[in-house]
Amino acid sequence: MREPILAGFLSFLIPGLGQIYNGRVIVGIVWLILTGVSWIGSAGLLGWVVHLIAAWCAFSYARDNPVRT
Repeated sequence: MREPILAGFLSFLIPGLGQIYNGRVIVGIVWLILTGVSWIGSAGLLGWVVHLIAAWCAFSYARDNPVRT
């Protein structure tokens, strides 16, 4: 079973880690790269937005797909 709170928290700590926890490794790597680029490219302004979106996406995926296949 996937825990949505844990997935969101992991992705909040390190963007993409929650997606990897959900079993979506490639999506997690993409989020990690995208968040890093947005932090560096916008001097942190856009980084927070992308960081929070990554956490929300990990949370909502785990909530909508609670059983691992």
